[in-house]
Amino acid sequence: MTNRSPAIELLTPYREGLEGRWTREDAIHLLWRAQFGASGEEIDRCVEEGLSTTLDRLLSPQLETSEFHESERLLRRISQDTGSIDSLKAWWLFRMLNSSNSLLEKMCLLWHNHFATSYAKVQSVDQMADQNDLIRAHALGSFRELMHGMARDVAMLVWLDGNANRKRHANENFAREVMELFSLGVGNYTETDIAEAARAFTGWHVRDGRFWLNRIQHDEGDKQVLGSTGNFDGDDVIEICLAQSACPRFLAFKLLRMFVVHHPDESAIAQVADCIRQSDFDMVQVLRTLLSSELFFSQKVRRNIIKSPLNLVLGAHRALGTRANLDRTVRLAAELGQDVFEPPTVKGWEGGRQWINSAILLKRTNFASELVWSDRLGVMLDPAKVAAENGERSIKQGTEHFAELLLGRVEANVSKRLFDHAQQSDGDKNDKLRSVIALIMSLPEYQLM
Repeated sequence: MTNRSPAIELLTPYREGLEGRWTREDAIHLLWRAQFGASGEEIDRCVEEGLSTTLDRLLSPQLETSEFHESERLLRRISQDTGSIDSLKAWWLFRMLNSSNSLLEKMCLLWHNHFATSYAKVQSVDQMADQNDLIRAHALGSFRELMHGMARDVAMLVWLDGNANRKRHANENFAREVMELFSLGVGNYTETDIAEAARAFTGWHVRDGRFWLNRIQHDEGDKQVLGSTGNFDGDDVIEICLAQSACPRFLAFKLLRMFVVHHPDESAIAQVADCIRQSDFDMVQVLRTLLSSELFFSQKVRRNIIKSPLNLVLGAHRALGTRANLDRTVRLAAELGQDVFEPPTVKGWEGGRQWINSAILLKRTNFASELVWSDRLGVMLDPAKVAAENGERSIKQGTEHFAELLLGRVEANVSKRLFDHAQQSDGDKNDKLRSVIALIMSLPEYQLM
């Protein structure tokens, strides 16, 4: 019998249907990781369709409803007419929460964090929106094309001082981030590589709000970059970076951290990197392999990622069917540490334990209470009605329904404590269920997905 390496075993397809596999717990795990939370209806559909059909749907373009298009266009127009970055943030959060293409929006957030660009310096709502559109166009496509597009993106060029990059005085900001943050990672290039790559990007400027190749300021001399020599321009440098073995490894780490585990081990990185290389950076192929693997569905990686503020907040709205107040949700996400279009540094959000400290944990708990007991963050559901619509008519059944929606797997002892809490709470059935929901969302287990 031939021994298979651990790296190969990690991406072995998950054997759904074998020995009772493909359970509600599997479906919830997939949806929590692939989008921002999951409603009961979405979980039911995922269970019924199975893994393969669900992934086909998540990874292929889905038609949006007419209501979505109308609301999305209105929010986008408001941001353009007012020049308000907060309105643009509300537009994107609306997409994250309501789009039929939920995994696409999750990947947009990943690449926004990867190519972290902030309105704080760009100071143009239109340019930030255009960059977001560029990311969305390639988020589930070719990373190669996304890299080339970002090199010409106006917001990126403003963010990293493209107009200061001139033939006689090359500015290294963009070239450095291309290697350090966008493709290779620290330790996989030299300072000479950065200096030479910066020469290749000279003259890649912005004029009248558009990308402009300023040939007068472009250095036409030979450059030596990562072991290659030639009269390179920026596109050549990007291709040289993509050809390095460090590049797919760097991207593998990012994908694993978003979808599987915050601290991936060497075997997982190597195996996903090989998948990226073989697919020529096609993210649909890579995600299909990753999200259907034994690694992704292994028990050791479940409920071990700390929810980002957006996963926490939007996930609650999605699960509970709350009509979110987008303006307040934008502010809340920022208070919790995730202010879209304004990442903290060029490195974006680190995530993991950085999402949690004593002050933030208190704010997360306060969010749960405010969502359940007031209408400041959105119009709260009628818990008893929602539970009844799902066939859960008793308080005990309602408690179990919301526990599954918000926690996934619920241990029997936890379920009993939640029901006891409901029984002891004041008020009618709705108040009792609201009290349970608030308690569930304050539990340490709720901070994980």
